[in-house]
Amino acid sequence: MTAKVVVLTGGVGGAKLVLGLAGVMAPADITAIVNTGDDFRHLGLHISPDIDTLLYTLSDKANKAQGWGREGESWAFLDALRSLGGEDWFLLGDGDMALHVLRSHRLAQGDRLSAITADFAKAWGIGLTVLPMSDDPVATCLDTDVGMLEFQRYFVERRCVPAVSRIRFEGSEAAVPAPGVLDAIGEAEAILIAPSNPYLSVDPVLAVPGMREALRDARAPVIAVSPIIGGKAVKGPTAKLMAELGITPDNDAIAAHYAGLLDGLVIDEGDAAPGNGIPVARTDTLMTTITDRRRVAQAALDLARAIGRR
Repeated sequence: MTAKVVVLTGGVGGAKLVLGLAGVMAPADITAIVNTGDDFRHLGLHISPDIDTLLYTLSDKANKAQGWGREGESWAFLDALRSLGGEDWFLLGDGDMALHVLRSHRLAQGDRLSAITADFAKAWGIGLTVLPMSDDPVATCLDTDVGMLEFQRYFVERRCVPAVSRIRFEGSEAAVPAPGVLDAIGEAEAILIAPSNPYLSVDPVLAVPGMREALRDARAPVIAVSPIIGGKAVKGPTAKLMAELGITPDNDAIAAHYAGLLDGLVIDEGDAAPGNGIPVARTDTLMTTITDRRRVAQAALDLARAIGRR
């Protein structure tokens, strides 16, 4: 498939799908729209975890074992910070700091996050387009049994232990899609929703005004890859979060969550299809190797092609 493809993505699972996609089609025809609801200020620095995970993955710099951070990282900065009593719950490696410092410096000079991200991708030879969902700040906040927590405090510092009762995206009402986002959706021949956490990684993207409308109006079919395998999430708190919100972790719930947007769903070969009759493609959706990632990406593209334009 050589047509233009858009992927809504966030986190490690999303980065795996985008990497697989870049292995089965021309990277120049791919646009990744990335969640920035996880972005936050830490030690005075602007940190964009999902953007950085994607940049590291696509440039072959990611830590292969954990999927985030840099391979061969060193920790002199963090050790020095710890010796001074600084907060060390969020790991900042020496190489990783370069992104955060340069991004923060350029933002302070008035540059947009989208322009900075494009320059980073170009510097590392990444052939596809990487766009933040918005240049405006949007913060994912969770109401929990220990109070309100910003996303990184919940996800990293508290390791997803607190029980969640509600999720909010502060600032989303005033945000606008980043330059190029709506054009990419309008020009796409296929739109994929990565197997990222629907509630924490995809919903922030959909919360930006104009995003849902653009997806509903798009001529391209919208295909999601389910993050659920056998009633569980491969990585992260998806299944736990669904249970806390009173949602059964299955493909019916995933299809219902994206109702009104979705034309097809890629599901694991051992799982039941949603009962709403939406077209499905079955494959082994566990993405451990590059071959796995390409297989899942190809399954999503094949389903989009089979469905055709709306």
